Amino acid sequence: MTAVTLSSTSTSPTTRQVWTRTRGLLLALVILVVAGIAMAALRSGDQHGRLDPRSADRYGSRAVAELLKGRGVSTRVVTTLDEATSAVGPDTTLLVAAPDLLTDHQQQTLHTATASSGGRTVLLSAGPVSIDALAPGVRTETPAPVSARTPQCALPAARSAGNADLGGERYTTETSHADSCYPSGGLPTLLRIDDANDGDTVLLGSPDIFYNHRLGEHGNASLALQLLGSRTHLVWYLPSLSDSSAAEDSTDGGGNSSFLDLIPSGWLWGTLQLALAAVLAAVWRARRLGPLVTEQLPVAIRASEATEGRARLYRKVNARDRAASALRSATRTRLAPLLGVPPIDAHSPEALLPAVSAHLRASDRDFKTLLFGPAPADDTALIRLADQLDALEREVRTS
Repeated sequence: MTAVTLSSTSTSPTTRQVWTRTRGLLLALVILVVAGIAMAALRSGDQHGRLDPRSADRYGSRAVAELLKGRGVSTRVVTTLDEATSAVGPDTTLLVAAPDLLTDHQQQTLHTATASSGGRTVLLSAGPVSIDALAPGVRTETPAPVSARTPQCALPAARSAGNADLGGERYTTETSHADSCYPSGGLPTLLRIDDANDGDTVLLGSPDIFYNHRLGEHGNASLALQLLGSRTHLVWYLPSLSDSSAAEDSTDGGGNSSFLDLIPSGWLWGTLQLALAAVLAAVWRARRLGPLVTEQLPVAIRASEATEGRARLYRKVNARDRAASALRSATRTRLAPLLGVPPIDAHSPEALLPAVSAHLRASDRDFKTLLFGPAPADDTALIRLADQLDALEREVRTS
């Protein structure tokens, strides 16, 4: 039987093939998840109770609270804005551990309460998010690394403490009643501003001098005690996400905030980086180094072997219709030039059938069913069709 070129087919990958292809990716994903869990577990202990005067962890502040207690200063921890504002007064120091976590409404309310209290307000690492509301007239500059720095100012507390571990946010102000201490690059990392009613505001670029593990270094303890012990009461404000006052922004003009406004900037930048990585991976996988070129096959495969292999695939999926269509199409393609039919009309019954009938006038066979008929009902009919097509082509060639 004449070899017939059949259309390409594909079979579904087996479970073993799918596992082989994806096991590398799954292994990398498992390693990434395990590494993330391990890093979170290792760091969770260090971050627990951060700047909490009740915590004895490395980053807690229990040591400074105990020292203040020994000097007669009471320490009260609050987590809501109402508690913080109701506790301020001329004999109170209010320490705000994370000013940037406060909403606009909370910042304005806190500043209104402290500006006329006559007490001291200590803001730790106040950045661009909160500095305008909590310390008007002060601007922040590029943060500096934390290191032991010299006071270089006339503030008695700083001169008495000497070197201290400061850095982080750097501040600038045009206020005349201000002490600029512990500069980095000419800009202070500790700024004290006199307020009305004999109060003052102290801005610290970093909170390191209050950490348990750093309190005993340099003059950190001395500076911390003098900054927080100038009044008999210390209110330690740890802003909480569960504070109901944070929801008041939505009723005071913040109701039109979009979903993106509620997402922290870190998540947005992380999503952008992941999207960029995905695009680069797609470009890498889809790259083209030049035009496609033909290559010699490493092994010569006989047409009969290729045909037999395709035939077995068709038989495995019972694709008799495709096999019959391929056999008839190949036969019509070879018959057309023998009968004087243009190649473009080789698969047109109106052009090919009259030419076959005119060439084989004595034949009474049904050429239409043979060349354009339905699919065989079983394998026996398919074999019979192949034999009949072979005989027809041979007859046309020899007549």
